[in-house]
Amino acid sequence: MFTRDEMETAFLNYQKVAAGAAESGDWRPWADLFTEDATYIEHYYGEMRGRQQIYQWITETMRTPPNDEMTSFPIDWYVIDETRGWVVCCVLNRMRDVGDERLHQAGNWTLLKYAGGGRWSYEEDMYNPTEFGQMITGWMQAKEARP
Repeated sequence: MFTRDEMETAFLNYQKVAAGAAESGDWRPWADLFTEDATYIEHYYGEMRGRQQIYQWITETMRTPPNDEMTSFPIDWYVIDETRGWVVCCVLNRMRDVGDERLHQAGNWTLLKYAGGGRWSYEEDMYNPTEFGQMITGWMQAKEARP
């Protein structure tokens, strides 16, 4: 069992590192937040096992259009369950601003399992692919419509 303070600190760091990775395009520091034997389940892309496979997947995914236009991943809400060592949150996948005065984003619910020492042993992302598709379509239309 971990304290709420330790888990909250680790989760705040997770958010900070994710923001830096989104800005720089270097996903190594984010992948390094996972244990060597971590499991990452992404319902569209499948299951990744181990830190290196997570790193390879996220790097390739975030370099591929339109994912390369996702510039930030703010947390809408989160819950910490220190008994289980879990953080459940809603991550907003936000697209690059196209100047139409709208936020183009879709949320996914994420389950993180804390392993201690600032590392995570498990992540699972759950979302509605139709909602993401509609968001991407709206963003692309807004991008094409700009002068």
